[in-house]
Amino acid sequence: MIRSELIIKLAEENPHLYQRDVERIVNAIFEEIIEAMANGDRVELRGFGAFSVKKRDARIGRNPRTGESVAVEEKHVPFFKAGKLLRDRLNGHDS
Repeated sequence: MIRSELIIKLAEENPHLYQRDVERIVNAIFEEIIEAMANGDRVELRGFGAFSVKKRDARIGRNPRTGESVAVEEKHVPFFKAGKLLRDRLNGHDS
């Protein structure tokens, strides 16, 4: 599912809301999650999961095409850990 499909689905399930308002809400939620993670904060959505940022140290990598060693800089990457409810649903255990 992509963002536009999510917006359409939510608008269909909430006919009292305009689709443009649903779009603003969805965008605001994603923006708040992104902003929190950019600040190094963890975002937990109970039952769904938690978003956090992990630091990857600098290292020496290898160019797969040439085999040449290359320096890979330190970087921060997003990390998602699924919550118990989500894991259970994925494994066919309705809660």
